[in-house]
Amino acid sequence: MIVLTDTVDASVDRVLDLLARRFGGVVGLDPARVEIDREHGRFAYQGGWWYRGEYEITKEAGRTRVTHRVINVAGWGSKWAVPLANKFFIGFRPQTTAGFRELLREAGQSH
Repeated sequence: MIVLTDTVDASVDRVLDLLARRFGGVVGLDPARVEIDREHGRFAYQGGWWYRGEYEITKEAGRTRVTHRVINVAGWGSKWAVPLANKFFIGFRPQTTAGFRELLREAGQSH
């Protein structure tokens, strides 16, 4: 659905720690699942019936590349309903991009 990528002057561990703090304590009506794979620089948050956000964090030329993917994981019989339930995703890309930029900004701050 959406793929965003950029580099930041922060360690892989710092980015993973920020993601864990940001999504690790999310409480909602639907069960959510968080997966952290520090060895491979991967983080995933899955919540609700359709949303999965995956992050891949890798070292690249002295910086850290962060790639964020939003995936529709709704079942075959309900994938069609996702755009309807989300008002056809009006504003979704700008909102997702803003959250991604904020993560990179926070990761690049002094630590």
